[in-house]
Amino acid sequence: MQTRNRFMDDMAQLMTNAMGVAQGARAEAETAFKSMLDRWMADRDFVTREEFDAVRAMAQKAREENEALKARLDEMSKG
Repeated sequence: MQTRNRFMDDMAQLMTNAMGVAQGARAEAETAFKSMLDRWMADRDFVTREEFDAVRAMAQKAREENEALKARLDEMSKG
């Protein structure tokens, strides 16, 4: 009976170790894939979402400033 419990303990330990290795391999593969994808996107001059949002905010601010300046010019040309 003791032999059987030892065998089951060894098998459980083996499975636990295998799962740890599998999880480590998964994390490594995800990191490698993300790195490869980042390089691919950088090579194609894609921008990140943060960069896009920043430029969009700058364009919106410039548009609003232009509209305000146009309104001032219109006021000045009337008077």
